[in-house]
Amino acid sequence: MINFYNTLSKKKEEFIPINPKEVKIYTCGPTVYYYAHIGNLRAYLFMDSLRRVLKYNGFNLKHVMNITDVGHLVSDADEGEDKMLKAAKRENKDPYEIANYYMNRFLSDLDELNIEKPEIIARATEHIKDMEEYVKQIIKNGYAYETENTIYFDTSKLDKYGVLSNLDADNLKAGARINLDPNKKNITDFALWIKAPENHLMKWDSFWGKCYPGWHLECSAMSNKYLGEEFDIHTGGIDHIPVHHENEIAQGKGYCGKIPAHYWMHVEFLQVNARKMSKSLNNLYTLDDLKQKGYSPMDFKMFNLSTLYRKDINFTFEAMDAAKISLKRLKESYQNHLKGNDIIDPEFIKKCKKQFLEAINDDLNMPQAMSVVWEIARYSKKSKQLANILLEFDKVLGLQIDKKEQENELPIEIKEIIQQRKEARNRKDFKQSDELRDKLIMLGYEVKDTKEGMEVIKIN
Repeated sequence: MINFYNTLSKKKEEFIPINPKEVKIYTCGPTVYYYAHIGNLRAYLFMDSLRRVLKYNGFNLKHVMNITDVGHLVSDADEGEDKMLKAAKRENKDPYEIANYYMNRFLSDLDELNIEKPEIIARATEHIKDMEEYVKQIIKNGYAYETENTIYFDTSKLDKYGVLSNLDADNLKAGARINLDPNKKNITDFALWIKAPENHLMKWDSFWGKCYPGWHLECSAMSNKYLGEEFDIHTGGIDHIPVHHENEIAQGKGYCGKIPAHYWMHVEFLQVNARKMSKSLNNLYTLDDLKQKGYSPMDFKMFNLSTLYRKDINFTFEAMDAAKISLKRLKESYQNHLKGNDIIDPEFIKKCKKQFLEAINDDLNMPQAMSVVWEIARYSKKSKQLANILLEFDKVLGLQIDKKEQENELPIEIKEIIQQRKEARNRKDFKQSDELRDKLIMLGYEVKDTKEGMEVIKIN
């Protein structure tokens, strides 16, 4: 039995999928306007643990993650500038160029952290028509109204707005400041579809003229397209609860009368030295920053396994030092067991497997699971049996305990070219694929295309 904490019910519940053969998941992905920092990456390490635990329990997955490359304003309250346009101005580049670059850097970070990617990665700009049709259905159902330049969702039409965060909409209205749009009926109403000004770079022809979508719309439209009106699990950071996920639920009700996901799972923040990460405090770190300080991506993954996903985790370099040492010792223990031939009591093996499964199935209790891992790693008798169990458990941990770190390391420039070549091959653009392969060879890397995927090897 698997139990997950459900933000919707505010309690831990037994996980019962809609279809016992396949679990459907939607994950809120990044807004690709800048590098992902380690706080962002914690959400995807949680996503990775969830995927691995479900697969360890024998489930097939259909998992969708969006890439926000349009529509997310600098404020979650329909205010300010689009993050993509702000980045385009900052770097004096086309917003699509910005999106491609930072999306590839994000995907490269996932690769370095050995994070399993969802089966479907959906970019907002490639689903504008899907969003348009979704909005039209909400309008048809009577859950929207027009102002001069915006189509708003009318939250007063819902039986309740704020089911995830227990938001008191009446008190919010009473204490609200003056709306930027005086034609907005309720303070909790939010933009679905926005008329684009003349100088707006990202806009599309639609039933309402040149427009662009509200940020919350993309997740509703894409989850509906790929997973249906109802699916099993929706994941994201706790910062998504009070606005973005409330609005997704509102849109689902407006579209078809249903809350889209049965289980809503949220990961807590990563803090740095017990303080919130921010540019002003100069404590934002990327994966590259950690590597420059001598830590591997797997060291950071090890650090994250020390804390439950629903608890704050406090990042310090002392904690990273401890994680680095722990991972090194775990790999050494695996190698020592691999060389051993001692006979192990079958009851010990049975007990460890049972305890590990119970831990991961108890709302992804990775610290408890790691205590079982360490019991095996430190076992006085050395045996290939125990090495194999550690390797089996690593299917959930994703620490690559059987690999040396240098085998996983590739320069960022090389990873970006590899990602571009993967995309070219997916488009069946074999001319560009060949050109990128030649470029890799010139840079000293041999490329082999196998049934399992692309293999890139440093040429000595």
